[in-house]
Amino acid sequence: MGLGSNAMLVFVLLTVSLVASNGQGRTFIVGGSQGWRSGVNYTDWAIRNSPFYINDKLVFRYGPPSGRNPSHSVYSLPSLWNYGRCDFTGARLLANPRQGKGVGFTYVVDQWKVHYFASGEDNGRNCKDELMRFFVVPWPRPSE
Repeated sequence: MGLGSNAMLVFVLLTVSLVASNGQGRTFIVGGSQGWRSGVNYTDWAIRNSPFYINDKLVFRYGPPSGRNPSHSVYSLPSLWNYGRCDFTGARLLANPRQGKGVGFTYVVDQWKVHYFASGEDNGRNCKDELMRFFVVPWPRPSE
């Protein structure tokens, strides 16, 4: 197989992947019936619910801050380094502490990249001590 054949094979595989990824996504409530709260191991939740695909929806549900409800948020962390250290430098706020009530905040996994999520409240304690972090590596949706 020559270089031209390899390039053609890569082109065909990428085209098939892109076409297959245009399907409807599934919807996941992050944390299941427990929602997005302290005391749940979200890395374990993500592993149990994988694989994730392009166009899947992640719904973060959490109550607004109150006397018995601590504050939670949803951040997109920029790298594995930030994720591993719960370092929010360069992170993007996706949902503030009030956006998780009711139907919650929905994030569509629309790019083929690693998506790092964490709660950044209480100076990152939610991320560090409460395990409120996980990542998803979406795959192109298989043809149905």
